[in-house]
Amino acid sequence: MGATADDLQVLLDERAVSVLLHRYARAIDAKDWELLKACFLPDAVALYGEAIGRVEGADAIVGACRQALERLDSSHHLIGNLEIEIDGDSASARSNLHAQHTRAGTPGGDNFTIGGVYVDQISRTAGGWLIRQRELKMLWQEGNPAVLA
Repeated sequence: MGATADDLQVLLDERAVSVLLHRYARAIDAKDWELLKACFLPDAVALYGEAIGRVEGADAIVGACRQALERLDSSHHLIGNLEIEIDGDSASARSNLHAQHTRAGTPGGDNFTIGGVYVDQISRTAGGWLIRQRELKMLWQEGNPAVLA
């Protein structure tokens, strides 16, 4: 029993969504705000929990991320255990997150690490797959939250 053209398309779509999710992490860590904006639909919504809250629109999402991360010396976002479901021109994804944040000289400690899950709704566009909605579900944290303050 061989793979069909539909099976191949699902695999290609899953790969493209995976690349998108990893591109988001690379953009955040590189502080490449244009690349980050290119991960989202213009009217996307981000639900970043208590720390940031609900943010609407790609420009506002980039602004919120920039405000939180710009002053850091570095951050390192690892995305793994991706689960991607393709349904035509829509996709849902769930991925684990481990993010390290550092800022030297922060009273109380220079490091803050979080673990959580991203839950995403993603749409196929003429230019490729883009995030329609991203929700961060925090599971744990360790270190000094003031690093992000």
